[in-house]
Amino acid sequence: MLVKTVVFDDITKHFPIVYQATRKRPRSPNRSYLLMRHLNYNHLLYFYTVAREGSVARAAKVLHLTPQTVSGQIKLLEDVIGEPLFLRVGRGLTLSDTGRVVQTYADEIFSVGTALAQRLQSTSEQSIRELRVGIVDSFPKLVACKLLGVSLGSETPAKLSCSEGKLESLLADLSVHKLDLVLSDRLVPTELNVRAYNHSLGTSKLGFFAPQKWTEDLAVDFPQCLSRVPVLMPDSSSALRRSLDHWFDEHEITPKIVAEFDDSALMKTFGEAGLGAFPAPVVIADDVIRCFHARQIGTIDGVTETFTAISPQRRLRHPSVLSIAEKAHQVLG
Repeated sequence: MLVKTVVFDDITKHFPIVYQATRKRPRSPNRSYLLMRHLNYNHLLYFYTVAREGSVARAAKVLHLTPQTVSGQIKLLEDVIGEPLFLRVGRGLTLSDTGRVVQTYADEIFSVGTALAQRLQSTSEQSIRELRVGIVDSFPKLVACKLLGVSLGSETPAKLSCSEGKLESLLADLSVHKLDLVLSDRLVPTELNVRAYNHSLGTSKLGFFAPQKWTEDLAVDFPQCLSRVPVLMPDSSSALRRSLDHWFDEHEITPKIVAEFDDSALMKTFGEAGLGAFPAPVVIADDVIRCFHARQIGTIDGVTETFTAISPQRRLRHPSVLSIAEKAHQVLG
C-alpha cells in the first residue's frame, strides 16, 4: 500500500511533526485514530500554558495573545476531545479529570520538545557528541572501565553515559536508539527479535582469587581447595556459570558455594570482605589484586570469558566505539 506523508507544524513552528497515513482510509476509523488526525498541537500548548499559569489571563500574557484567542483555541481542543478540560470554580479555573490526564501527557510532550530544541540549537560538537553505553550486569566492570576509558582520554572526548542492566532490557533500549552500544559477556539471544549485531572484543582466561587476609596457601592445593573454602559464583543464568559448572564436573570437584551474584562487581566486593574465593578474568588480575585486596590462587584451564560489543549497525561507525574496539583488541587480544 502506498504511503503519503502529511506534515503539521508543531508548537514551535520550527520542527514539523510527521504523520504517516495511508491513502486509503480505514472504513471504520476508531475514535483514537480520528483524534490523532485532528489534534492541534498549538491548541495543546495553549491548554498546557493555562494549566501551568492557573488562569487564561496569565497564560495570554505568556503567549502574547489575547485572552479571547486563548479561550477560543482551548474550546476548539475541547470540541476535538469531546470533554471539558477545565471546570469553573468561583472566579477561577480547575482541571477536570480529563484535563489532568491531558496535562500529564502534554507535560511529557513539551519536555521532549524542549530537549530536542536544545539539542538541535547547540552548535558545539563536544555537546552533541555523546556515547550511550549499556553494560550487562555480569560484565566485569574493570574490563568495562579499561575499554570505555579510551573514549574519555581522546583528543575529542565523547560525553559518556553508562547504564547497567539485564541483556534483554538493554537490547530493548538499543533497538529504540536509547543506547549506542551494549557491552556483554554473551551474544544476542537468537530467540529475541531485535536488530542487533555482535562484534567480538576478545576473550580472557579465568582465574580464581581469594582474600589476602586468608592465611592458608590455597595455591598449593588448587583447584581441590575450592571444595572446602567458601566460594562466590556468578548466578546460574549466566553463560560463565554454566562453563564453570561443567569444569567442576570434569574435575570431580563440588565447590562450597555460599553465594551467587548477577553483578560481577558485587561478587568481588564480597570477596574483598573475606567472604569467599571468586572467579575473575586473568586479563584484569592486577586490578583485582589491587582494588579488591585479593590474590590469585589458580587459573582455570579450558574456561574463558568472552566479551562482545553489540550495536544496532552491522559495521561500527561511532568514532568512540571504533576507539573502544581498537583498545579491546590491544587489551584482550
